[in-house]
Amino acid sequence: MSVRKIIEIDESKCDGCGRCVEACAEGAIEIIDGKAKVIRDSFCDGLGACLGECPQDALHIIEREANPFDEEAAMAHATTRKGASCPSASAMVLQPMEMMGSSGKSGSELTNWPIQMRLVNAQAPYFNGARLLLAGDCTAFAFATMHPDLIRGRVTVIGCPKLDDREEYVSKLADILSGNDIKDITIVHMEVPCCSGLRNLIETASKRAGVAAPVRTYIVRRTGELIESPVKGAMHPTHG
Repeated sequence: MSVRKIIEIDESKCDGCGRCVEACAEGAIEIIDGKAKVIRDSFCDGLGACLGECPQDALHIIEREANPFDEEAAMAHATTRKGASCPSASAMVLQPMEMMGSSGKSGSELTNWPIQMRLVNAQAPYFNGARLLLAGDCTAFAFATMHPDLIRGRVTVIGCPKLDDREEYVSKLADILSGNDIKDITIVHMEVPCCSGLRNLIETASKRAGVAAPVRTYIVRRTGELIESPVKGAMHPTHG
């Protein structure tokens, strides 16, 4: 090893947005447990292409002892990574868009990415202390004011209990509930029977995680009407 320039990441500042991951052509940075990390010194060229992408100023170039940059290995790794995963699945914290002038139209209220159940990281920092919205895939297309009425102020996760693996959903939800202090859960699903299975998934995950959280359920009719389900209250897990 020799002393050379290399990226250092201040994890206390990093919010896991993932922008540095996309900016690193060598694939030296990955999001692990909600934080950006240099996974191997030999993949980092120390040139700092990622620096300007960090909104939290968590990345800096320092000089320290490190293995030499191995361009051939880094490029091979980056090619493999692109074939195995989608960079857009990296956990990101988003800023809601402001009102759009005099048009009266509101912008996006989404504060997290990704939102697909199969892609979200249960340890992403935005889940800690969050108000969770679990929505059926089709709800946002049928309910016109989904963003201001339901997404605002919540961390959003979407899924389809009919088309995707039920056990995978339960396992992911259980990890989210057990690893984070979820304040409350809002479920919104279409009026069709298959979509109503989201409520059962939360109940099963709550029991598995051994935690309880207040739950409120809304139903979206195919005509776009939103109604509140009479089934609400707190999930009460069984212990032992």
